[in-house]
Amino acid sequence: MARRTKRLFTIGYEQTPAKAVLDELEAAGVKLLVDVRAVASSRRPGFSKNQLAAGLDERGISYLHLKGLGTPKEGREAARSGKFDLLHRIYSKHLKTAQAKEELDELSALVKQSGPVCILCYERDHTHCHRQWIAEIIEDREGVKVENLVAPQV
Repeated sequence: MARRTKRLFTIGYEQTPAKAVLDELEAAGVKLLVDVRAVASSRRPGFSKNQLAAGLDERGISYLHLKGLGTPKEGREAARSGKFDLLHRIYSKHLKTAQAKEELDELSALVKQSGPVCILCYERDHTHCHRQWIAEIIEDREGVKVENLVAPQV
């Protein structure tokens, strides 16, 4: 089996302050954060697109929003209702769209070329989030090691 040298991280920010997430990313050596939310805004301080990008920049971490890898509205509604099987069906269909395919290819290339990359979304538990499926696809394509980061709740 080939040795896995590249790493791909995932992280969710639910119930976590921005500083804790940024600290976790910095400690892991992340060089690029890829935001895979369909809507890159948040009521949580520090997690709207521009605030997040600025906080990352202060720590030498680049930011990229890949909106096409976000969960469609009906998938977000299914997740909020705890209907994870439905979420998976909706998101699997979404991944077949042209924009999602193109952005998966872009993410694959970035993981190959960049330093450690981290995928960010809202859900704290990666097993209840679409970012887990994205990570699995990239893991299969690129042979990277996936690690799910969890910032401490403060």
